[in-house]
Amino acid sequence: MDIRYRSKDGLELYAKSYGAENAPLTALCMHGLTRNHKDFEPMIDALLAEGLNVRFIAVDVRGRCNSESDQNVENYTPAVYADDMFTLLDHLGVEKAALIGTSMGGIMSMFMMSMAPQRILGVVLNDIGPELEQAGLDRISGYVGGNEPKENYEAAARAVADVQKAAFPNYTFDDWLAFAKRTYRERPDGKVELDYDPAIARTIGEVKPTPEIKQAMWALYAQLSAVPLLLVRGDISDLLSAENAERMITEHGNGELVTVSQIGHTPLLNEPDVVTALTKHLKSLEPNV
Repeated sequence: MDIRYRSKDGLELYAKSYGAENAPLTALCMHGLTRNHKDFEPMIDALLAEGLNVRFIAVDVRGRCNSESDQNVENYTPAVYADDMFTLLDHLGVEKAALIGTSMGGIMSMFMMSMAPQRILGVVLNDIGPELEQAGLDRISGYVGGNEPKENYEAAARAVADVQKAAFPNYTFDDWLAFAKRTYRERPDGKVELDYDPAIARTIGEVKPTPEIKQAMWALYAQLSAVPLLLVRGDISDLLSAENAERMITEHGNGELVTVSQIGHTPLLNEPDVVTALTKHLKSLEPNV
């Protein structure tokens, strides 16, 4: 089901609902920097196939896919996106939700926990944490914002593979084509282009992992200790180190780490071990799921 709502500053934003509307648990799914709601469809398909009785709300944050772009690029920040998420929950009449955040969506989850912890039942962080590796940040900043149109989805698939092949070494061309169809949109002239406002590139350009920023982010992360945590990491991730992932679990006290073999930044969350862990995690948040 399509969901359209207005942000506090008047933008028309979009989300999509999957599963039963009257399910006992709502999971809010928040994508990474250049992605959109479609990024979660492989995960949602796998979890619903398991018979999980959860309503999944996958979002397009402002400037992505079906959500309106913001003329004020200063608003392209996780804190603003997090505020939009509470507007969405209010629009839906959802008092409490589980959060599933991929990359930037995980940072949004941390902000949401600091803003209204009483509304968060549990958190899933997908290949993201309070401390990020410079190599991953450099790689992402190297391709974000470059929106040269491609002739068709096959050409887009080849372009995506060129950028992402190190993170998904076992992907076939069909996998890359599916990836491209989730991240590109068709233009009126028949060509395809990346499905986001290029101005979002400012977000990654302003990430400076100074000691002060790292300390502030670890303090922000510490607030997640009030709810159960599932942390997913790709074992060849260049953004979240194995050392920091282990530290996150140790400091949290009520978390589980799942490492996905031969995947970098980020897992799709439909991998068998992840589906098992997600099913367990979500069921633990609502006894009737």
